[in-house]
Amino acid sequence: MNIKTISTNKTTEKVTLHIKGINEALANALRRLMIDSVPTMAIEDVEIVQNSSALYDEMLSLRLGLIPLTTDLKYYELPSPEEKESFGAERSAKTSVHLTLNVKGPCNVYAKDLKSKDPKIKPAQPNTLIVKLLKGQELDVNATAVLGRGTEHVKWSAGLCWYTHYPKITINNNKVEDVKNKYPPQIFKNGKVDKDLIIENNLMDAVEGISNDAIKIEYEPDQFLFFIEPWGQLTPKEMFTTALKLFKNQLEELDEKLK
Repeated sequence: MNIKTISTNKTTEKVTLHIKGINEALANALRRLMIDSVPTMAIEDVEIVQNSSALYDEMLSLRLGLIPLTTDLKYYELPSPEEKESFGAERSAKTSVHLTLNVKGPCNVYAKDLKSKDPKIKPAQPNTLIVKLLKGQELDVNATAVLGRGTEHVKWSAGLCWYTHYPKITINNNKVEDVKNKYPPQIFKNGKVDKDLIIENNLMDAVEGISNDAIKIEYEPDQFLFFIEPWGQLTPKEMFTTALKLFKNQLEELDEKLK
């Protein structure tokens, strides 16, 4: 397997990778592991001491659970099946962290108002609006975030991941001039079609089929473009390397069972 970074968006942290030497089965396995199996932190237990906001307790708990939290995979570990039945303070410090939300109106309550006992575990998108409080309204909430996987609930999913076969692009700029107005402007550089821009912007479908004489796209069977877009709990590198470790562990476990 050979991996090369094609582009990185510093705003969204979305990364595009060029991976050589794998097939569709391995590509899809890595995709599913990144989405469903890479563990992250998310609020699981909520104790509402006071809630006079417009949101029902259940809706408030739901919104808190869906707030992405930055995750430290080096320290925290997944809870055992027995511990999953625990609640709040009963949980281990190695699998969970406690947060509080104590705000009085009038004001907007944001994710950054959640106070964590571990500075490494905090809202990844701090300006996410939770609820608006009017004068006299108040929130007093104790919450517990737990390490989990997306297979259990989407709130533990680390982000999006998708792929396509790597394109082999043939360009005839003389022919492009005849149909230039039919192509997206994002693929042009200094008046000429730039194949790197087609790949970076994932515009293969947008240009394919307009004119094979101008731009012809074929696909490499053992090369893939991987797009990784995290929610903020982990970096794309952490998502990818953790997925590889999980895949290796699964193969070793299967090998042991087959002996």
